[in-house]
Amino acid sequence: MRRSDPADLAAALRSGPFHLALRTAIAARGLTLHRVRRHLALRGVNVGLTSLSYWQQGRRRPERPESLRAVAALEDVLDLPEHSLTRLLGPRRAAADPAGPPVRPYRDLIAPAAAVDDLLATISGPRDTGLHTITHIERIRIGPDRRLTRRDSQHALRAHRDGIDRYLALYQGDPGSDIGLVGVRAEENCRPGRIRRDRAHHLLLAELLLDRRLRAGDTHLLGYGFDDAPAPEPSDEYVRGFNSGAGQYVLQVTFHPAALPVRCQRFALHSPGEDPYETEELTLDGHHCVHLVATALRPCLLGVRWDWE
Repeated sequence: MRRSDPADLAAALRSGPFHLALRTAIAARGLTLHRVRRHLALRGVNVGLTSLSYWQQGRRRPERPESLRAVAALEDVLDLPEHSLTRLLGPRRAAADPAGPPVRPYRDLIAPAAAVDDLLATISGPRDTGLHTITHIERIRIGPDRRLTRRDSQHALRAHRDGIDRYLALYQGDPGSDIGLVGVRAEENCRPGRIRRDRAHHLLLAELLLDRRLRAGDTHLLGYGFDDAPAPEPSDEYVRGFNSGAGQYVLQVTFHPAALPVRCQRFALHSPGEDPYETEELTLDGHHCVHLVATALRPCLLGVRWDWE
């Protein structure tokens, strides 16, 4: 068995996921699964070869008490720091939970729901895209005419099943904007695929094709953005919907020096049209920006609104 690089092992133990860290640790020690199983048995822990194989492939997750005891023993067998593998498992999932994170349909996050359904139906695929957000850094620019001009995203994603090769970006323009004039930029580690537009409801669906096919647990970094079409009225908010939650989301709104708002506020809500369940006043910095940082997000809508007068 080819031994892995120590730097690879350190990185896997630091950021996971569990199955990648386990697979890398076994390779780093130059052990076969048969030898791992034998070492566990000498410590009074019996685990089947199939279970070990599934754990390192990400096909199953240690959940039962005896399996968690085996993971602790694996740290000893593989000469790893205490809790280095067990902490990557995180909290135990309820038995009824799906393999991936909780997912809400896009129609719950963007109005009108029927228009979202119709647009998604033009690009076939499962309801669950198989990806969830680790970190999303988004930058929004407001021009001198008080209108939104540009959106840029750096998006780190993790696959929770094998075979993922695309990401769907759903965009909604300001009322009255011409969705036909919106530009899609696929800039880093992706290329544009199919693009569908609904002019009546200012909706755009962009398929971003990844440059590789992901396995469960793999991560991928995307750089993409949109060049907005002019709207007849000034912009007064920006909202991002999360249908499967997120590890971390950072939003920065930059205002042109000739168009500065008098008040900015962060807000969060469960569904379009509802009253926010969370609000917070934001203050412009010296570069005419406001920002928010959110972690461990559940499915929701999160954004910034501002007043011009």
